[in-house]
Amino acid sequence: MRDLQDFFARVADVALILLGAVVASQIRFDEFSQRGFYDAFVLFSAAFALAMFPAFGVYASWRGRSKLALAGQVALAWLVVQGCALALMYSLHRIDIVSRLWFAYWTAMAGGLLMAWRLIAHAVLARARRAGWNLHQVAIIGSGGHCDQILRRIESQPATGFRATAVLNTHPEDSPLTNQRVTCFDSQQAFADYVRSNDVHELWLALSLTDERTIFRIVTEFRNDLVNIRFMPDVRSLALFDTSSVIELLGVPAINLVASPLSSRALFKKDLFDRVFAAAAILGLAPLLIAISIAVKLSSPGPVFFRQKRKGADGRVFTIYKFRSMRVHTEEAGKVSQATRGDPRITKVGAFLRRTSLDELPQFFNVLRGDMSVVGPRPHALEHDDLYQKVVAGYIHRYRIKPGITGWAQINGFRGETDRIEKMERRVAHDLYYLGHWTFWLDMRIIGATIVKGFIHTNAY
Repeated sequence: MRDLQDFFARVADVALILLGAVVASQIRFDEFSQRGFYDAFVLFSAAFALAMFPAFGVYASWRGRSKLALAGQVALAWLVVQGCALALMYSLHRIDIVSRLWFAYWTAMAGGLLMAWRLIAHAVLARARRAGWNLHQVAIIGSGGHCDQILRRIESQPATGFRATAVLNTHPEDSPLTNQRVTCFDSQQAFADYVRSNDVHELWLALSLTDERTIFRIVTEFRNDLVNIRFMPDVRSLALFDTSSVIELLGVPAINLVASPLSSRALFKKDLFDRVFAAAAILGLAPLLIAISIAVKLSSPGPVFFRQKRKGADGRVFTIYKFRSMRVHTEEAGKVSQATRGDPRITKVGAFLRRTSLDELPQFFNVLRGDMSVVGPRPHALEHDDLYQKVVAGYIHRYRIKPGITGWAQINGFRGETDRIEKMERRVAHDLYYLGHWTFWLDMRIIGATIVKGFIHTNAY
């Protein structure tokens, strides 16, 4: 059944890509004789989509996972597909025959259709699951607050199609369950008989890391049954971030407790998007970059760019680029003075650049080089890193990923001078929240907020 669903999903994707091309052709070309849509280009994109969409998890089961994250995955996958098809057309020396306006219409139209049909399909499935169709029966083994929390999550999200039907309380004398809407068992044998006679699809082990004997007993009990057994360990007191992730090391599953919450696959997709976005930004903003360079050069003697060492991912040091906004001056060794309101070192051109954040634009070159990301924690001077990591809890974990041009802290108002330790603590708290809740959709939200309201801020001076 799953193979048949995947087949129809692939057929639907190809059909929507073709439909998007046809509609874009109708919009772009007025005369009937001009209405072509570059057959080879469309077929290349369709082929790339069939080959690359699985790598982005587009056809995987999204039961119980964010549908907005699915839309973001589809959008990213489609942009990568279009980039590959565009590169192939360029290598075949056929790019000059393609209308750029038609290509933009087609990319937007097909991308919207690819996301829309999935969201509609999941909305239909959600209604069906709320009505009692397409359900996965779940039995839970555990006790205490962790078990209660999982039960509450299942009940609060009926559209996922999971239904808790039974619980085996492993410590009934110490931790009675408060949820009265599921059948509760104290006996493992009675619980096993219930699971086998009621078509239960999933067993979730909501146990602590010390309950090895219970885990062994359950796995042994159901070793000959066709039921999925999933371990959901209670690591809330140990994990650095809110959402623990399971990775594979040397073929062995491992749970991240203190590590980057972004998987290597997520980091690859984020990096790929960063490079494409940075290249497009540099090309699109080239006239503005040239104009600002001239203005900076005329504002005061000195170089156009300000260069400074900053820490990147995993603490690697790189050189960050900004448009110079201050007059050339010297600092004491080992000391960096932050800009303050009315700082006499700032030139008139520099004041405008800092107030509008235009001085940050050269950092797109850092993104293109792989030193930075478009979205991430803002990097600080090395001297500030040495100071704050000693006094701000969790500060060093900002460098689990690449620093960004903009970030969650910046769009929430935590930018500019950090003259009090409380300001840095709030900024770090927002950075750690971003790491623990990262999605491609969150990056798009931050970029959108930066474009709409992030260029000018009262703390930027």
